[in-house]
Amino acid sequence: MENKNIEFINSKTHTPACIIIRAGYQPSQTSFITQPDISQQVGFVVYPQGGVIKRHIHKMVDRHIRGNSEALMVRQGRCEIDIFDQEHNLLATRELHTGDFVLMIFGGHGFRVLEPTVLLEVKLGPYPGPQEKEIF
Repeated sequence: MENKNIEFINSKTHTPACIIIRAGYQPSQTSFITQPDISQQVGFVVYPQGGVIKRHIHKMVDRHIRGNSEALMVRQGRCEIDIFDQEHNLLATRELHTGDFVLMIFGGHGFRVLEPTVLLEVKLGPYPGPQEKEIF
């Protein structure tokens, strides 16, 4: 998928580490950004005016998930994200603005807050506490 508003950041071994979707991305049709083998799926579902999403319940499905992906949306503000591979090597640094979305799939990350910022975070839970993280 080639789009200036979507960036795929991969490790040297081509393992997906991070996907950044800029606030300006506006799909014209339903499309998923992530590959099917990534545990957290991200996509856009596009409906015309008057469209209907039928009432439904998501069935309980057993899944085996390896790793911990994390999704963030910048609700307000501006920050920089450093994206690292599993061996702590810096892959990229990007500035994020209001409305930008990041899916961190593999490796590590860190942030520098450039102005007052609010991040909306989505990840698998429950959060077990700081013992889940390796600070480097």
